[in-house]
Amino acid sequence: MSLANLCHVISHLNNVTKARLSLASIPNTKLHLKLCLALQNDGFLSTVVRGGPTPPEPHHLLGHPSSQDIEPVTQSNVASRRLWLGMKYWRSEPVLGKMTMVSTPKRRVYVDLPTLRQVVRGNNTPYLEGLRSPGESLYLSTDKGIMEARECVEKKCGGLVLCRVR
Repeated sequence: MSLANLCHVISHLNNVTKARLSLASIPNTKLHLKLCLALQNDGFLSTVVRGGPTPPEPHHLLGHPSSQDIEPVTQSNVASRRLWLGMKYWRSEPVLGKMTMVSTPKRRVYVDLPTLRQVVRGNNTPYLEGLRSPGESLYLSTDKGIMEARECVEKKCGGLVLCRVR
C-alpha cells in the first residue's frame, strides 16, 4: 500500500472541490478504488467508474447500461487505466469537504478498538482528534477492507487510519 500515492490523490480531490469540477480522474489502484467506493457509499461521491485516459461516456457515469462496453484491461493498457469520479454538490457547495491524511509514509497511525471508540465518541487521543461534527468521517484500512470509523466500531476491528473527511 503506497501512502505517498494516496496523499497525491487526496490533494488532487481537494483541488477538484475548490475548482468545483464535476469530474475527476485518479490512477486506478486497488487502494484508490476501495477508498473511492467507501466515499461513494457514505455519500461524498456520486459515481466511481473505471476507464481509460479519456473520460467515459455520460451514460456510464449515470449508471445506465449500454451496448458499448468499457475498454477491457490488457497488458498493454494497464498503466493508463484511470478511475473517473463524479463529484457531488449540494446548494452549490461541495459535499466532499476537506480531506486530510492522518497516516503518512513516515508515521503510520494504527488504532485499536478501545481507542477507536474514544475517537468516535468525540474524545481526543494522542495521535487522533475526535469526530466532533456530524458530517465528519475517518477512514481506516482493516483486514476486512477500507471502512469508516463508526463501521469499524460496529464490526469490532481496528486498523491503519488513512484519512479524515470534514
